[in-house]
Amino acid sequence: MGRIKRGLDYFPMSTSFMHDRMVRRIMRREGDSAFATLVETLSYIYAGKGYYISVGDEFYEELVDSLYSTELDDVKRIISLSVEYGLFDAGLFRQYNIRDVETERHIDNLLEPFTVPDFIWQQWRDDVRMNSRGIATDANLTSGALWCGDQYSAELLEEAQQLTGLSNPNSPDQLLAWLGANGTALPNLRKETVTEALKEPQSPVARRALELRQELGKSSLKKYDAIQAATGPDGRIRGTLQFYGATRTGRWAGRLLQVQNLPRTYLKHQDEVRALIKARNLPALEMIYGDVSDLLSQMIRTALIPEPGAVFIDADFSAIEARLIAWEAGEEWVLDVFRTTGKIYETTAAKMFGIPVETIRKGNPNYSYRQRGKVATLALGYQGGVGAMRRMDTSGALKDLPDEEIKDMVTRWRQQNPRIVQLWRTMEHAAKFVINSKRGCLAIPGVTFRMEASTTCPFPFLTMSLPSGRKLYYADPRVTDDGHIHYREQTNQGWQDSETYGGKLTENLTQAIGRDCLEFALDNLKQAGYRVVFHIHDEVVIERHTDTPEADLEEVRRIMSKPAPWAKGLPLNAEGWVGEFFTKD
Repeated sequence: MGRIKRGLDYFPMSTSFMHDRMVRRIMRREGDSAFATLVETLSYIYAGKGYYISVGDEFYEELVDSLYSTELDDVKRIISLSVEYGLFDAGLFRQYNIRDVETERHIDNLLEPFTVPDFIWQQWRDDVRMNSRGIATDANLTSGALWCGDQYSAELLEEAQQLTGLSNPNSPDQLLAWLGANGTALPNLRKETVTEALKEPQSPVARRALELRQELGKSSLKKYDAIQAATGPDGRIRGTLQFYGATRTGRWAGRLLQVQNLPRTYLKHQDEVRALIKARNLPALEMIYGDVSDLLSQMIRTALIPEPGAVFIDADFSAIEARLIAWEAGEEWVLDVFRTTGKIYETTAAKMFGIPVETIRKGNPNYSYRQRGKVATLALGYQGGVGAMRRMDTSGALKDLPDEEIKDMVTRWRQQNPRIVQLWRTMEHAAKFVINSKRGCLAIPGVTFRMEASTTCPFPFLTMSLPSGRKLYYADPRVTDDGHIHYREQTNQGWQDSETYGGKLTENLTQAIGRDCLEFALDNLKQAGYRVVFHIHDEVVIERHTDTPEADLEEVRRIMSKPAPWAKGLPLNAEGWVGEFFTKD
């Protein structure tokens, strides 16, 4: 199967290039170094987006790094001369730069009243360094996975054609008609529709057609395509995280590869699987694992590797949101669990159902209650109900329970966590008070709501000051006649109306503080000499040349478990692993 490739592998250059009138003029003014600068610039243009590049500080710095004896100012001057002499498109160059400057000035004017603290600027600089460092990728694994995926898809398509007699079994109209003629009438071929249909009795041919449809519809190769397209000449992928990507909380967002949203890995013996993929041994993969699409999807993480001679040290905050919300609310029994046994799911279940916590262990019938405690802990902290419990029940532990029984579990959890319930109410009442009165209000210790406005912005903001000193912003807030809080939220479709409430405000607060805890850990890790190459919400990945990886892991865990000065009494803990490729432990 063919793929659209960005850029060119080579570009034509005539033997008279050095004798071109414009090139000679530049070389007379700037010397022989101009030739290398021009050739390297052309290489960037054609190897990148195809026929143009965005010229900024990052480009100039990268260009200088690829040259041997040319200084930054010299490079900028040579490029400007090339534009002036017409070697490059002056109109496009100037248009890009002018519009860039105009946009930045306009944004700067709008944001002038809302000062960014110095510590945020330092965090941003650290983030730029991390993103510029990048992550090494396994080119052999990536190319092997793409080859295996293409071959496997071709096999599935051929089988589907032979089974159905259709020229294009990927066509929804053709396949729906065929399924209807074979006793399986479906409204559509969406993933969830096909999944539900496979749970019901079907004829052997219809079942296999649906299975093939399901496998052909998987997008496991797209991530490998992204890795291959974004990996630079030195074998590293850069720019995978966007600083302050989540406007509501300030958390990082994924870019290019979307490291925040990689499929989980459940496979054992991953070393052997990686070797088979690299060897492009598709028959062995099919024989041992069956569903190659799912296999390749699970192995995407392992395409991220440390540089030669180094290992990955991975550490992840343990149950940080449950810890944070208990700390914010002052739910002492939860904090005590985290300070002692750490068995929050077992203890939650014991309190909800009135059974001894020591009986909730493997081998005892009461162990089944642990999963209910886990789902409740993860689902109910932000004012969720039956729906939240259903969505969080990924293991299916509650699927056979009626809604009434789950509603009873929600009630039990809230009775055992009265301070968290009170936190929702406090956050909502404080926000409404500030919006209506235009006065500041302390919601809980360290968290203050205010209304802030400026002459440059067309609307005011409800701000939430965090214990770290950072603020969250809600644009143009208002309380409707029915008592609900609304505000404007910027999306890809522009400004849209959004609604919030106590539980949602609590979720924003918790995730924002979690982000600040991660940033505090990142700074401490930097000070200790650890080189973080990327992170995922509550998890850091460190590239480390070391003879004592396990000892280093323990030190990393200790560093991450240290609470910030503004988070006194917050019990943190981190778990981790050491490995030669990225995975999910």
